[in-house]
Amino acid sequence: MAVPVSQMWAVSSYVLKNRLQGRKQYPLVVMLEVLFRCNLACAGCGKVQYPAHVLKTQLSPEDCFRAVEEAGAPIVNIPGGEPLLHPQIGEIVEGLIARGKYVYLCTNALLLKEKMHLFKPSKYFTFTVHLDGERDHHDFSVCREGVYDIATEAMREAIAKGFRVTTNSTLFDSADPVSVRRFFDDMMTMGVESMMVSPGYSYDKAPDQTHFLAKQRTNELFRQILSNRKKDWRFNATPLFFEFLMGLRDYECTPWGIPTYTIFGWQKPCYLLQDGYVDTFKELIETTKWEEYGNKSGNPRCANCMVHCGFEPSAVNHTFGSLGGIAATVRGMLSTYPDADAAKMLQQPRPSHAEELVQIAKDTAQKIEQTEAGVAQ
Repeated sequence: MAVPVSQMWAVSSYVLKNRLQGRKQYPLVVMLEVLFRCNLACAGCGKVQYPAHVLKTQLSPEDCFRAVEEAGAPIVNIPGGEPLLHPQIGEIVEGLIARGKYVYLCTNALLLKEKMHLFKPSKYFTFTVHLDGERDHHDFSVCREGVYDIATEAMREAIAKGFRVTTNSTLFDSADPVSVRRFFDDMMTMGVESMMVSPGYSYDKAPDQTHFLAKQRTNELFRQILSNRKKDWRFNATPLFFEFLMGLRDYECTPWGIPTYTIFGWQKPCYLLQDGYVDTFKELIETTKWEEYGNKSGNPRCANCMVHCGFEPSAVNHTFGSLGGIAATVRGMLSTYPDADAAKMLQQPRPSHAEELVQIAKDTAQKIEQTEAGVAQ
């Protein structure tokens, strides 16, 4: 099973409780961005391009506990930056678990072996390792050679010590579906609990603005990746979200479903867009003009977005919104999604983006050095 039964029950009972109360805007997961500082400078992420004084700032444990308690969601994701750089990350995780939250710490795993002693294996705690595919593709993606090997070595150690370990993969236009499917095999062989895949989003600060996916290309790529799947592949997502990525369903974004709290406050409207910040979750819900976001709004920044943080909550709402949604989810859990045309598409040659990615890696490799120098001053 991809997640513990207790976690599945916590989420399902929480959703049903909110629906019975008639509450329409409630969070499923809180994204707790404890800092923006990172030890990588990935081409698809612009977080380390903040000025040095911002990169020195981080949330206190008390800030984290207050935000999570206010929102009330059963699950907390801790992304970054790189959260293992936070000097109190062990205390933060321990405090969240003590509050009955299921915690996913999202890490590039470069520091995982060094910091593993700060945590204890628990059904409430998971290391979610950012891996964008097989070795060469992932190292290109994060603009540094050797990262894949360091990460997977740390993952094996964590699994051996009894930790829950999952992966999170962000796929861009350069992704090779055949390679991604081999990557799934490798992760299952390693003993990873489950996997999440999602298309990338074009952050304004991201150095690489070329290889983000449009909606049609997203559907084509994920149809090849997720059709004809192997029965032993385990995913940390509702089947209906993956059906959305494959072009089998159409959802509107639910941006309040996975809200983000950062050093600046609650981010409006979501993890991907920065249209201001507010001090409380109540303010986020009541003052954000939600009608200005999502595909139907006409907002050009939302036109091609199909990212997990906006659409997984929509799929979950569909699951628990009707008997039809529950039935569709059960069918999806049992299906391998046979698709002969998708299988043929996997045999077609794909253009190589290797030279472009090498250049991006060279251009962005200097950024981490500049960032570290600025923070050290």
